[in-house]
Amino acid sequence: MCSKNSCRTRSRDSAKGSVKYHELIPVPEKSLTDRVRLDDNLIIHGDNLTALKALLPMYAGKVKVIFIDPPYNTGSENWVYNDNVNSPMMREWLGKVVDKEDLTRHDKWLCMMMPRLKLLRELLSDDGAIFVSCDDNEHHHLRMLLDEVFGDSNFVANIVWQARKSVQNDTDISDAHNHIVVYAKMRRQRNRRLKEDNADVWYSETGFAMKPLPLDRSKFDNPDNDPRGLWKLDPFDAPNVRANLTYEIVNPNTGQVHLPPKGRCWRTSKEEFERLLSDGRIMFGKNGRGRPMLKVFWEEKWQYGEVETTWWGDGALESFLDRGVDQESASEWTVYGTTTRGSQTLQDIFGETGIFNNPKPVELVKHILRLASDKSSIILDSFAGSGTTAHAVLSMNKEDGGNRKFILVEMEDYADRITAERVRRVIRGVPNAKDKALREGLGGTFSYFELGQAIDPEGLLDAEHLPPYEELARYVFYTATGEQFDRDQVDRLRWYIGSTSKYDIYLVYEPDEERLRALALTIDLAESLGPTGPGRKRLVFAPACYLSEDYLHEYRIEFAQLPYEIYRRRG
Repeated sequence: MCSKNSCRTRSRDSAKGSVKYHELIPVPEKSLTDRVRLDDNLIIHGDNLTALKALLPMYAGKVKVIFIDPPYNTGSENWVYNDNVNSPMMREWLGKVVDKEDLTRHDKWLCMMMPRLKLLRELLSDDGAIFVSCDDNEHHHLRMLLDEVFGDSNFVANIVWQARKSVQNDTDISDAHNHIVVYAKMRRQRNRRLKEDNADVWYSETGFAMKPLPLDRSKFDNPDNDPRGLWKLDPFDAPNVRANLTYEIVNPNTGQVHLPPKGRCWRTSKEEFERLLSDGRIMFGKNGRGRPMLKVFWEEKWQYGEVETTWWGDGALESFLDRGVDQESASEWTVYGTTTRGSQTLQDIFGETGIFNNPKPVELVKHILRLASDKSSIILDSFAGSGTTAHAVLSMNKEDGGNRKFILVEMEDYADRITAERVRRVIRGVPNAKDKALREGLGGTFSYFELGQAIDPEGLLDAEHLPPYEELARYVFYTATGEQFDRDQVDRLRWYIGSTSKYDIYLVYEPDEERLRALALTIDLAESLGPTGPGRKRLVFAPACYLSEDYLHEYRIEFAQLPYEIYRRRG
């Protein structure tokens, strides 16, 4: 297979800049906010490779969680490889649907994924993680690809998710699962549990680590009316053999002598065992005739949670009935939802079936966010589809008062009609929805953007494709501030293009080669900028600067050289 080398070439081309920075054009009429801005929740319509590159100036190293659900490459999804490539062989792929009979479909999928994964890694924070959904068609290729991009030491887990409960009768073994492959940008090297007051305490060093799950209260009971409340029994033995933790324990009820199982030891020293016994924390089974067990109390343990496993399968029906889900609906649920549940949610929102094929359930993405995000995290989905990720983020914020933000990228023409429209409806409320929170509306805002023209900073040096003043001003203003550009504020005579809470921003530029070469930040130009408020600074973009540091300080100017500092964000 030639895919690895060709995909590396494609990825290097991206790194070298063949994927150019593009302007993000705000579309107020498709947004749901009073003020369109780049630091809002975002929905971007356009090719995700280009969109990810456009997001780098503002979001590089800031995204906590990436969840993507790329094409599974089953041969029946009608996806098309359309990246801008120079390889003659790869150019033959362009515009053609990838089907089951395509002998290069795995090559195409790998070449589509590689550059996108590299850009996604740049967007991740050091303590962030990426969750990639796939099935068995590309799972083995995906693991190798992620090993190469993120490093095999940053592999976190391969989660097996029960995607469907129905049985396929037209196959040898019915396929009921998908994979969610998890990699960290920088996985924590230590991830341990410390014993403290008989509770499990989670701690870790810098980098990414999964959070513990909320403790399952249903596992605790209080049959003996212990005044300390609900409890459960945990084994008193632990892994490994240690001499100081190996001793005889006599069951006071039967006189039977117990030693740790082979290859294990007790959890505590003899002295600590005696203390626990006198405190009523050691039991010998619930009938008093078994092996020693540790009595663990809910009130002491709940805050530390428990570790998730890699099997996300069918959950107990009672847990859904407790949430107010009727029995008929609950029969289609797992703890993490199924694709059937995802379709039902879309039907509730849009009032019709067949809106989108195999949408991910909201509960699945929410579960990922519980494990990997904080209340203020940025969550990115560059294969946005029906908008489940945004729905999950808004739902989590509604539940816990968080301020998570989502970034969705969708290239298909349904980006507004389905992706954004779903988000509009769940924000405002869906009157006839079964779910109470959905009926009331989840609240929130989002800004909608389209991809604009490519901005080539190197072109400013050789005068190729010089953009009009206002076009460059809009792009510079966005990348410097993340806020909406107001063309009515522009004053070309003073080079002024807008203000933020910290800066008055100026662009010294002309789309003419000779005039551009002559432009520079001088004393005369600095004096012509006009007054600025107390505590504020001037951010001046210009091809050159002839002022000393003392003069820059005197005029409260921060200089940003064109074209090199177009993408440095000030705020």
